[in-house]
Amino acid sequence: MLKAVLFDIDDTLFPTSQFALQARRDAVSAMVATGLQFPEEIVLAELLEVITEFSSNYDHHFNKLLNRLDPKGERHQNPALIVAAGVAAYHDSKFHNLRPFGDVVPLMEYIRARGWLCGIVTQGWTTKQAEKLIRLGVVPYLDRDAIFISDTIGINKPNPKLYQLAARSLDLVPSQVMYVGDNPDHDLAPALKLGMAAVWAKRSSKWQGDDVDATHIVDDFVELREILEGY
Repeated sequence: MLKAVLFDIDDTLFPTSQFALQARRDAVSAMVATGLQFPEEIVLAELLEVITEFSSNYDHHFNKLLNRLDPKGERHQNPALIVAAGVAAYHDSKFHNLRPFGDVVPLMEYIRARGWLCGIVTQGWTTKQAEKLIRLGVVPYLDRDAIFISDTIGINKPNPKLYQLAARSLDLVPSQVMYVGDNPDHDLAPALKLGMAAVWAKRSSKWQGDDVDATHIVDDFVELREILEGY
């Protein structure tokens, strides 16, 4: 009997990749407007390289960007202002544009109405992932004891121990849990290994095709609700 539905966050509850690219474009535009004397497309390309090399969780992307574009500081004005402009524009973009897919909240309301637990299992820094939940506006629909962030727990995806701990913390066995995510390797494989129902939410996934090992494959959460009605 199903008793909990747990979700990934990024590219499952909102289009992370699309949103992140727009926020970075906004940051680049602000930096150029503040005095960085390079074409925006060149700045953006270099910024994306910095993020790839140092990871998205690195704290000094824009400082590294200036060092790489202009080591001698000859083609920009006050670097502190340029970096601050990028940071401010990036966070403004997060504040104004971060929204869940339109079918997320209705599905969560349905899950709670069925008497099931509704929660999160996500990988990332604790504050960063928690902030996403706040900005997405989904916290009222989540069970507070069912939010599991890898940084807090000390176990990263795709280690099945992360999912096992989530089920155990909720006093459930894996067969009573459904996990919904976009990444076949990091989200679905460990859940399936434990015996959870694993749903591939493919709309924002970088992986395409229908040959993914999953209990269910859905294009959106309207389809998922129809599946849940059979549980």
